[in-house]
Amino acid sequence: MFKHILMPTDGSGHSERAIERGFDLAKLCGARVTGIHVVPDYRMTMAEDSSYDPTLPGKMADEARARAESFLLFVKKTAAARGVECDTEIATNSQPFDAIINTANERHCDLIVMTSRSRKGLVAVLMGSEATRVLHRASIPVLVFRALMSADHPDEKPPAAAKK
Repeated sequence: MFKHILMPTDGSGHSERAIERGFDLAKLCGARVTGIHVVPDYRMTMAEDSSYDPTLPGKMADEARARAESFLLFVKKTAAARGVECDTEIATNSQPFDAIINTANERHCDLIVMTSRSRKGLVAVLMGSEATRVLHRASIPVLVFRALMSADHPDEKPPAAAKK
């Protein structure tokens, strides 16, 4: 069925649950996985500001790479636990959806597995969703796990007050 699955991560709990499910699918299909995290291109973001410290983009990029490595460590550990072949990539792009789609094309992936955060109101209009952008632009199937789940969903932890 699927041979190579791309799994973007933003390090959130919802993303981690989508990755766990994606690895279950990869194991069933005998597919390999590439995990990816996209860091912003701080040079492009800050170049427009004439009063910025020229060393700041480098510092921010270093911090973003360290964060990306920690997010991708979860992907590597999940792959090892499931016995699935996996590699990871840190991409830099001011448009995460572009980096996700470009990586999928360059690595000949045949499925993208990701999560979608549900934003509401004006934030949804202004920011949109990377998952929606990937879904509408990708030439391969995209499996999107919704971030919002009902309280009785098996992946949802019981409220702390209910534990005894």
